Amino acid sequence: MSKRFYITTAIDYVNGQPHLGHAYEKIVADVIARARRSLGQEVFFLTGLDEHGQKVQQAALAEKKNPQAYCDALAADWLAFAKKLELTNDDFVRTTQPRHKKFVQATLAKLNAAGHFYKATYTGFYSTKEETFLTEKDRLPDGTFDPSYGEVIELKEDNYYFKLGAHQQWLIDFIEANPDFIAPAYRRNEVLGFLKNNTLEDLCISRPAARLNWGIPLPFDQDFVTYVWFDALVNYISVAAAHGDILLKAESGKRKAEMEFWPADVHVIGKDIVKFHAVYWPIMLKAMELPLPKQILVHGWWQKNGAKISKSTGNVVDPIAVIDEWGLDAFRFYVLRELDIGPDGNWTDAGFKSRYNAELANGLGNLLNRTLSMLKKYRNGVIPAKSNELAADAAKAADETHALLKQNQLQAALQSIWGLVNRANKYVDETAPFKLYRDPAQAQRLDEVLYNLAETCRVLAILLNPFLPGTAAKIYAQLNLTGAPDKLDAATWGGLNPGHVIGEPAPLFPRKDV
Repeated sequence: MSKRFYITTAIDYVNGQPHLGHAYEKIVADVIARARRSLGQEVFFLTGLDEHGQKVQQAALAEKKNPQAYCDALAADWLAFAKKLELTNDDFVRTTQPRHKKFVQATLAKLNAAGHFYKATYTGFYSTKEETFLTEKDRLPDGTFDPSYGEVIELKEDNYYFKLGAHQQWLIDFIEANPDFIAPAYRRNEVLGFLKNNTLEDLCISRPAARLNWGIPLPFDQDFVTYVWFDALVNYISVAAAHGDILLKAESGKRKAEMEFWPADVHVIGKDIVKFHAVYWPIMLKAMELPLPKQILVHGWWQKNGAKISKSTGNVVDPIAVIDEWGLDAFRFYVLRELDIGPDGNWTDAGFKSRYNAELANGLGNLLNRTLSMLKKYRNGVIPAKSNELAADAAKAADETHALLKQNQLQAALQSIWGLVNRANKYVDETAPFKLYRDPAQAQRLDEVLYNLAETCRVLAILLNPFLPGTAAKIYAQLNLTGAPDKLDAATWGGLNPGHVIGEPAPLFPRKDV
């Protein structure tokens, strides 16, 4: 049984509506999933929702709803959002699902039996908004706490704790020995800096049911529920187990070496939850005696016009509104072309329109439209004899794209693809097919030019498919090609055969002067 390429997004907290950051993360994961499929790999792509915790309980109470009914209503919005983005996810986890809750409880019971938990009394500060305990180190110089924590209260209560500190040096050694475990490299260095300069405190993994009942009960103490983050992180293996992963389903001591899903190949997450995924999660997995994910891929945040995105100021980007006006592929293109995985990005409406018109409408769209229009006008839509004048340029773009996709360097891959778009448009200007058509003695040269342009469009459809699947399908349809442009090895030059009749040209990205 072969190991599937297993990719996940973070699971989104259900208490709210999807925004630009959510869309970006899901599109990044979707492109990676599509790319791996195009490379011939079996892929399992997971996304979903985190539905437990105090914030959900309070929000449901405020709306006079049962917490489950509250989650169900919001889950419908998030599922619709995933559909709007046309994600190719294989599963959508909800942490209120019985399959997940059962696995979490089994995990808790196993870790408790192995002595990884202890009970202690906590006295200190607590942020309800972030559902986390705070220490004196979290105070600002004036003695207050950062407003991002919301209301901070003093608290004294019993809870269960997970022994993190004993694994601190092991985790440092692991990260240093596996340089690709956290990417980009500067995020890895941040985690190492945190681990080397701070004493890792034990993690509180419970909340008293008397204060919070919307959570998964501890199997060994029904007076407590599971801390929402411990619950949420386990989704990555609970779903794999539910799908029959050999490693996760096997009895301890009888595990087979082969496995189907776990370990995850890539966790795509935002920079705000690095500590949970790069510190807590690896230690949890070590305690479970499970392999660690191969890579935690950390992306940045979006701003708009150089300022923090905020509903209160109206400085927001509604992904659904953008998609409805400009199309899904235009939205996918902008966020992937504009922002590399890692740093923060800056959305501007002017920048979006500029890239749309310059690179999509005038670049890719114009290339396809005039290529097919010339084939219709000059050769009755029939592909002429093969020529390889642009074969080297196409091969270079295909090779670069192949290598960059394997490294999850999506922005660089798009840049390489657009290098081929620009080369082909320049080729039109250099060869001037409309002039060749006027000279009967140049008929063979015109055939060469037209073949090179049409074949380049075919190659571009294949290279673009992980990024702009709708556009790639349209290019194939206008070339009158059967099947789908979803196999990267089909980008080899010469796929269009002489005598093939193309379809009807139509604008890919109608120019918008707005």
